[in-house]
Amino acid sequence: MRGKLPDVASKIYTRTGDTGDTALFGGARVAKSHRRVAAYGDIDELNSVLGLARAGTPEDFFDALLENIQRDLFSIGGHLATPDPDKVRKALAKAQLSSTRVAEFEATIDAADQELAPLKAFVLPSGTDKAARLHVARAVCRRAERSVVALARETDVPPLFLSYLNRLSDLLFTLARLANHRAGVGDVTW
Repeated sequence: MRGKLPDVASKIYTRTGDTGDTALFGGARVAKSHRRVAAYGDIDELNSVLGLARAGTPEDFFDALLENIQRDLFSIGGHLATPDPDKVRKALAKAQLSSTRVAEFEATIDAADQELAPLKAFVLPSGTDKAARLHVARAVCRRAERSVVALARETDVPPLFLSYLNRLSDLLFTLARLANHRAGVGDVTW
C-alpha cells in the first residue's frame, strides 16, 4: 500500500550511532571519524551526486553508463565498509567489480575526445545543467579518491578501486565537456 509507514522491525534509525560510532559490515564498531567511514562515506556522496547528474537534462546522456557506475560505487562502498571480508564473503559476492570497467571508461573518453577540441587551457566547471552537474560529480570523485588513497595507506584496499576512481574522474570531466559540446556550448577556459 502506498504511503504505508514501515513496520517497527524495519526502522531507519537504530540510535546505536548516537555516541559517534558506527557498525562496519561484519560487525566491528569504529568512530564515525575513522578513515574507513570517511572513505565509504565519500563514495556514498559521489553516488548521490551521480544520481543528481543523471537527473539533469538531457536525462538520456550516457545514462546507462552512469547507472552502472552507481551500481559499481555500491560495490566499492560495501568492500570499504568491510574490514574482514571473510566474515561476510557470501554477502559481498554481489559486490564484485570488473576490471573491464576501467577499460570501458578509457574507451568512452577516447571516443569523446574525437568529438572535442583538444584541451589547451584549464576549463572552468560551467556550462549546461548536465555539464555543471558532471563537474560537481568529478570534484566529489576526486575527494572520494583521496579518502580511499588515505585508507589504502593504512590497510589493504583493492588496487582496482584506486584506478577505477582515478579514471572515473577523468571520465566525468570528459563527459561534462562533451555535454557542453553537444549542446553547442564551448568550454570556458581560465
